Amino acid sequence: MRTVIVIFGLLIEVSGTMMLGQENSLRHPAEPEMVFVEGGTFQMGCTAEQGKDCRDNEKPAHSVTVSSFNIGKYEVTQKQWKTLMGDIPAANAKGDNYPIETVTWDNAQEFIRQLNAATGKNYRLPTEAEWEYAARGGIKSKGYKYSGSNKLSDVAWYDRGGYKLQPVGTKQPNELGIYDMSGNVYEYCSDWFSEYSASSQHDPQGPSSSDISRRVNRGGCWVFEEKNCRVTSRYSSIHNIHFGRGAGFRLVLPHVTE
Repeated sequence: MRTVIVIFGLLIEVSGTMMLGQENSLRHPAEPEMVFVEGGTFQMGCTAEQGKDCRDNEKPAHSVTVSSFNIGKYEVTQKQWKTLMGDIPAANAKGDNYPIETVTWDNAQEFIRQLNAATGKNYRLPTEAEWEYAARGGIKSKGYKYSGSNKLSDVAWYDRGGYKLQPVGTKQPNELGIYDMSGNVYEYCSDWFSEYSASSQHDPQGPSSSDISRRVNRGGCWVFEEKNCRVTSRYSSIHNIHFGRGAGFRLVLPHVTE
């Protein structure tokens, strides 16, 4: 039996879910746990700590300002995918807490569409700038080469750190408490892939289209070597084609100010 009472204007269901005043308790089972990222300005691209590993597509380094946002503490898991979508690709039969992988950018967009329909929220993929800012640790950044450390094995599963997909959150987090932004699965961003501009930018969204029809992916994965798991390392893939093993994603939820 459920009892409803009112305390200081809050409607509360005692033996069920709190209806008002406790937003987290209303989270859909497919929704990720989120980390708040306070906005700020950073140098995006090939900065000094990346050393000689930088590739041309990471240059030039340029000033970027991003607004505050919320990002998934973990990569989207197979359990979350299965809860919302009903099944998972055959290659994903690893376990509930493993990240979803071997999905396309378009597959990720369909997951987001269904999650937003179920929750009434506005989840999306991170922009490339948001992704790198969060991977670097935001305003708490210590200038690491990888997301959370200069020693990749502390924070990532990669080709010499396990060489297979692993459950999320089993390595150390970065400065913001976010896991696996280096290694495990590489992560789709919302942007079309393009070369960098030297000019400073504010909340860049990337180009409106792409001649090569490729979307940005970041972070490296469990089959990548160390230099490809850096916070500035950039790759791209065709939006509707599987890019082999190791393709996953995490979500962003815009920060709403009162």
